[in-house]
Amino acid sequence: MCGIVGLISLKGLKENGARIKKGIHLMNDRGNGLGAGYAAYGIYPDCRDFYALHVMSDTADKMTEARDYINKWFNIEQERPVPVWDKNIRDHPYFHLYFVSPSVPLEERLEGEEHDNDYMVAKCMELNNTVQSAYVCSSGKNMGVFKGVGTPLDIYDFFQLDNYEGYSWLGHNRFPTNTPGWWGGAHPFNILQWSIVHNGEISSYGINRRYLEPQGYYCRLQTDSEVVAYLIDLLIRKHGLSIQEAATVLAPPYWSTVERMADGDAKEELILLRTIYQEAMLNGPFAVLAADEKCMFSLTDNTKLRPMTAASHAKYTYFASEIAALYEMEDSLEEVQTPRAGEPIIAVLEETVELSG
Repeated sequence: MCGIVGLISLKGLKENGARIKKGIHLMNDRGNGLGAGYAAYGIYPDCRDFYALHVMSDTADKMTEARDYINKWFNIEQERPVPVWDKNIRDHPYFHLYFVSPSVPLEERLEGEEHDNDYMVAKCMELNNTVQSAYVCSSGKNMGVFKGVGTPLDIYDFFQLDNYEGYSWLGHNRFPTNTPGWWGGAHPFNILQWSIVHNGEISSYGINRRYLEPQGYYCRLQTDSEVVAYLIDLLIRKHGLSIQEAATVLAPPYWSTVERMADGDAKEELILLRTIYQEAMLNGPFAVLAADEKCMFSLTDNTKLRPMTAASHAKYTYFASEIAALYEMEDSLEEVQTPRAGEPIIAVLEETVELSG
């Protein structure tokens, strides 16, 4: 089940979430009211140089404990509660926003935390591990994740997303099957700049998790989808793979397909990626939509057991589980694509776009 939508302005033009709301609401039957969420990029231009931590906690005391942890390891430049409209959802966690920068000098950091991004990942993972009932929902710059238990309209109104403007949006409508429906387990999942929404089942969750944890990524949100965000961050940011190469790792062609390929560099590279990253491969039926501050891309499993479509119009690219949702976001689409199994569709901001706000 699960509904997925996304839109990105290749020119960096900003808008509120009204169109993404229309697209995901059309697929309301793909969820069951136990999870929905959104990610938006470009929403904090005045604080774009700082990491924006969206933190969720069950109680005020736990938020205080989380703040003490954040204050220990970061410079808090600004902080405020995440604005919510709690008339429609009264029983909800606390949400707080911290704009931060690392406070530990480079020469005093632990091995593997020399880069600010690595430091951020390590400390966010440690917070999730050590502060009970408090979690980092998103940790990138000039972006945020807004998610919870409810329908897409419930969550949209709860977080007052009409008041935000971004150039790139993800939306998700969840239908929990093998994992619980709870606030932290709703989509999107995020680490640093990467956010993902997912439809399907990651049956390789166990081996993917065992592969990630020795590299500093800890899964604490009780859903298989979490590993996808961490794998994308590891492959693209940490290891420097291209999106196409990362897609080949996550959803590689069958070995029988590889054997039929003509000998050459492309075949050798594919064999090398499959061999090195065999524990990072995703098994199971899935469709994933991923975004960072510069791009958005879709990916399905190598048999395409979950739907995904994409379309374009006037320097916008749109993604959705259903074609009808694309037309909810834009009724004058110029091109509609249905990607092949394991084939990513990639939309990238134009090089002239400045991300300064």
